[in-house]
Amino acid sequence: MTTAPAAGPARRGLAQVCAAGVLWGTGGLAVHELHEREGMASGTVSAWRMGLAALVLVVVVLALRQGPAVAALARRHPVRTALLGAATAAYQGLYFAAVLTAGIGVATVVALGLAPPLVTVVECLRERRAPRPGELVALVAALAGLALVTYGGSDAAAGPSPLLGVGLAVAAAVGYAATTLVGRTVSQEAPPLALTTLATTVGALLLLPWAAVEAARGLPVATTDPVSLTWLVWLGVATMALAYGLLYAGLRTTSSGTATVATLLEPVSAALLAALVADERLGPVGVVGGVLILLAVAVRAVTEPRGTDPTVVLGAQPAVRR
Repeated sequence: MTTAPAAGPARRGLAQVCAAGVLWGTGGLAVHELHEREGMASGTVSAWRMGLAALVLVVVVLALRQGPAVAALARRHPVRTALLGAATAAYQGLYFAAVLTAGIGVATVVALGLAPPLVTVVECLRERRAPRPGELVALVAALAGLALVTYGGSDAAAGPSPLLGVGLAVAAAVGYAATTLVGRTVSQEAPPLALTTLATTVGALLLLPWAAVEAARGLPVATTDPVSLTWLVWLGVATMALAYGLLYAGLRTTSSGTATVATLLEPVSAALLAALVADERLGPVGVVGGVLILLAVAVRAVTEPRGTDPTVVLGAQPAVRR
């Protein structure tokens, strides 16, 4: 018989998961600001973010003497960890590209909100079963929300190419769902720190050629501006390394349903920051679409069968995130 977590640790865990969600929600704004200040493209920013996060994680691994665990994981699952890193890099690069073309709010809501329904579809196909009632409601709400966000984002012109940006965000959602499907079995037997470090390092290495192509095109890939450097450090350290540390700590004392708070807070905080700082407005239709997508995520969490891994409810496994 399992017992509910004590009130104190449960509240602390909830605060930690919420903090992770808010930190993730600042990522789109950071990308927007770096593009405005430096003209950095999505590949360069993605490479910086994952590279800095990998550096921090490697330092933590060495400090905690977890190097053997990382090496053992690489030996046991070389293909899956490589695929996991590749999916992470693809998701992040596509998401940042969507931010720059469609706007922060649209990109975040679509990329994050569509991933759980996509995972549901693949799971149903694998298990050769029809969607459960809650899964079906979530899927319909997500698709309706996507249509409304696409229309609202195009009408509001939050970015230079809203329709292209929505397409990139949908592709990012596919990559985000892939990280769940590829990494789920590995995450159940691998130490979170080892898996996160390995996947992030692989992803950073794979993003270097993308940044090199952008450099060859004459786009800026580095900066000496203190504000821009602060944004880069924030992306790597706060929105990846620190946010995942908070998530892992919170998941020790929170339930599956509570873990969904992180998923809900990211697009909400991203949309609020976009409105306050970047002056982005989705308009009434887009707002309704965003609410439907968030509702889809919430329904998926509430109707998830008992005993489900809380990170699956999030639509991602512990190793990677946007």
